[in-house]
Amino acid sequence: MEFPTKVALAQAVPALPEGPGWWYEPKYDGHRTVLRRTDETVVLYARSGRVVTQHWMDLAVAGMELRPGTVLDGEAVIWRNGRLDFAAAQSRAASSMTRARALATRYPASYACWDVLQHPDPAIGDCRNRPYTERRALLLELLADVGPPVQVTPATDDRDVAVLWYDALREQGIEGIVCKRGGAGYPSGQRRWLKVRHADTVDALVLGFTGPRLRPHHLVLAVGDEGGPARVSARLEPVLAARVGEALSSAAVVGERRAEGEPYTRVETDLVVEVLAGSGRHGTLTVIRMR
Repeated sequence: MEFPTKVALAQAVPALPEGPGWWYEPKYDGHRTVLRRTDETVVLYARSGRVVTQHWMDLAVAGMELRPGTVLDGEAVIWRNGRLDFAAAQSRAASSMTRARALATRYPASYACWDVLQHPDPAIGDCRNRPYTERRALLLELLADVGPPVQVTPATDDRDVAVLWYDALREQGIEGIVCKRGGAGYPSGQRRWLKVRHADTVDALVLGFTGPRLRPHHLVLAVGDEGGPARVSARLEPVLAARVGEALSSAAVVGERRAEGEPYTRVETDLVVEVLAGSGRHGTLTVIRMR
C-alpha cells in the first residue's frame, strides 16, 4: 500500500436502503483516522492524509498491541458521561502537541474501527479488493485479543436492527447509520457507502476564515468533496465562533485568498463543519456545528 491512502466516503441518503446484501453500522461523531502499525511504531492519518499521530498519542500507544503490517480504518472518538463528545474530539484534532497531551489525560480517546485495509499476514496483505464481509471477518479476528480503546464497531445485516440502532443510539451521540454492500470492496476515495443522519445537514471542509482567528466572523468552506469550490458562510453565532476559533488556533496559515469576492485567511486544517442542507443554493451557507 502507498501512504497516505485515500479513505472511502459516504453519500447522504434520506432512508436506510432495503434488500439483501446490505450491512449497517453506527455512524460515529468523531475524527476519521487511519491507523497504521509499522514494524517499529504506529502512524495515524487524518482523512486528508495528514499525519496526526501527535494529536492521538493515547491511540498510538494502544495501537502498538496490533501486529506489524496492520492498517485499519475507523474513527477517533471521545466519550464523556456515556455520550460522544464531538467538540472534545475536534479540539484534540486541532490542538498543539502539548495541549493534545493535556487533553488526552482529561478526556482519553477511543478508536471505533470498522475496516481493515491491510492484513499483517503477507499471504493476505492489501485487503481493499476483498468483499466487505470477508474484511469484516478478518477484522474481528485481528482485534479479538486487543482490548479498549481499540474496538470493532457493531455491524448487522438486519435492517430492522439498524432501524432500532438509528432510534435508540441517538441519545449516546450516534449520529446515524452507515450502509455498505456486503459483496463490495473498499471504495478508496469514492462515495459508494451510504449514510443516513438524524440532522438534515451536509459536511464542509474549512478552507479559511474572515475576521480574527479566535472568533472568526465567517468560514470559507468546500462543501461535500474536498475539491469543491470555496464558499463563504453566513456569520457565525458567538458560541460557535469561539469553538471554531479554538479549533483553528494552531492551524498553519497558508496566505490570503479570495472567495466569492471576499478576502479571507487560508489555513491548513482538517476541520469539518456541518451546514444546513440546501442553505447555500440561494444564499450563504449556515454553519450548524463542528464535526
